[in-house]
Amino acid sequence: MGFDEPGVSITLLNLEAAPPTQPPFTTLRGDATHLDGITDKSYDIVFSNSVIEHLFTWENQQKMAAEVLRVGRYHYIQTPNYWFPVEPHWVFPFFQYFPKPVRRWLTQRFTLGHIGRAKDAAAARKQVEEIRLLTKKELQELFPGSALYAEKIGFLTKSYTAYTAENQSR
Repeated sequence: MGFDEPGVSITLLNLEAAPPTQPPFTTLRGDATHLDGITDKSYDIVFSNSVIEHLFTWENQQKMAAEVLRVGRYHYIQTPNYWFPVEPHWVFPFFQYFPKPVRRWLTQRFTLGHIGRAKDAAAARKQVEEIRLLTKKELQELFPGSALYAEKIGFLTKSYTAYTAENQSR
């Protein structure tokens, strides 16, 4: 089945309004932690790639997971592994293990990875607070009963994907 097949529709959810798109794509302004207005199991699959770690807190990550499980029949949720030695946003070895004041200091003074140099202390604080990487155990807790795929680089796990499939009981 391709994008041009009858009955295929893809909804893109973003925090900010997005420009109109061509079918089968539609855009929706919203927050993945609070999907009021979307009925239960109204999507065949919910796909998210490296979003859940950008929600600031464990509580927000729990809210997103609950909404994913509520609105989708199946899901595919990918996130970087907390224990991978190179933090994927700053592309800096062991960055996620440093105390927050050190991470803020580095973020304000250097351009690291795709994060860029923060213009001031408040921007550095916001950027550091935004990212909360998940462990395998936490992802399993957020998506109980889901299968887990480990993406590897050599013998190290770079990221995890929690997913459900049609032949998998939920």
